[in-house]
Amino acid sequence: MKLLHTSDWHLGRSFHGVGTLAAQRRFADQLLATVEAEGVDVVLLAGDVYDRALPNVDVVNLFDDILARLNAAGVPIVITSGNHDSATRLGFGGRIMERAGVHLRTRVADLATPVLFPLDPATPGGAQLAVYGIPYLEPRLVAEELSAEPASHFAVTEAAVELIRADLAGRADGTAAVVLAHTFASGGVTSASERDLAVGGVGAVPLDLFDGFAYTALGHLHGRQMLSESVRYSGSPLPYSFSEAAHTKGAWLVEITQDGLKEASRIDWPVERPLSVLRGELAQLLEDPQWQQAESHYCQVTLTDDDRPANAMERLRTRFPNTLVLLFEPENARDAASRSYSQRVSAAVDELDLCCGFLDHVRHRPADRGEQDVLRQALAAVHAQEAAL
Repeated sequence: MKLLHTSDWHLGRSFHGVGTLAAQRRFADQLLATVEAEGVDVVLLAGDVYDRALPNVDVVNLFDDILARLNAAGVPIVITSGNHDSATRLGFGGRIMERAGVHLRTRVADLATPVLFPLDPATPGGAQLAVYGIPYLEPRLVAEELSAEPASHFAVTEAAVELIRADLAGRADGTAAVVLAHTFASGGVTSASERDLAVGGVGAVPLDLFDGFAYTALGHLHGRQMLSESVRYSGSPLPYSFSEAAHTKGAWLVEITQDGLKEASRIDWPVERPLSVLRGELAQLLEDPQWQQAESHYCQVTLTDDDRPANAMERLRTRFPNTLVLLFEPENARDAASRSYSQRVSAAVDELDLCCGFLDHVRHRPADRGEQDVLRQALAAVHAQEAAL
């Protein structure tokens, strides 16, 4: 049986102020094309379907369209909820949607209720595949229901896995088990666009918690990665932060037999507009041919000029029109810039020097002659007004 492991769709998310709905529609086309081309039997979605608990109408309509297209293709989908989802809202109508091949696992009460599929549809009554879903479990809310002590991510996830193992033990020999879990497993590499599940890494669960299952389809981390042969993150289908610039987005195509995991291979989904992270002085970035490829990319630019260039974003966008993030990190800051602001104030010669020092401090570029004239005129006006009182 072929499974397509996906997660972290984050439908409705924006990318540094740029809407991603069109890109997510394009991903939906890639998903359906893969399902058809690879003969996928079941799609797995390991949480963070939406980017927020209350998605807007266009986003809900997109998800509805994806489910309808999968249903028309005769391919069921098993979905668990993530920390960005509202488990209650996502799970609404789940018992009715089961009949259409949409299997929602968003409730603690359903942890030990697998979705069952025949491993060989041509052999009725033969070996089965049991797919269990572990939604994101907020320890404070579910620890009591799971009798988990203390109320930690490890404790509640361990309790959930114990329920699954108990159910699996009562099933026929030869039943292959697949687990979907939206969690942070030890060894996973994070990126900037994930929301922390806990402070200081306390939320990580040990990898051996999933020993014995044919495959564990994880969600939460946005980089596709293999923690062990049978425990993997699919990552998000689109990049949602510049820390993901080096990622190749896609999914895992997983083949399960009665003997367990037979194979897991990468499915790549190229993004329409790649990401580039650029660093250097403004003049160099505007002229150097090595950056030509980035001209059509979404860009994060860090300028290293000693003095902050005027109109930096406007000038960058003449070559890199899709620059979304601009940072300043001077590599050889002037002595005056390295002093604290209080030191500058105490060293000011006169009021004009004080005003120019403040301007330099807040924007990392000294006042030019025209700006000094404006400041000089403003100070003269203030002095004239004080004299008239």
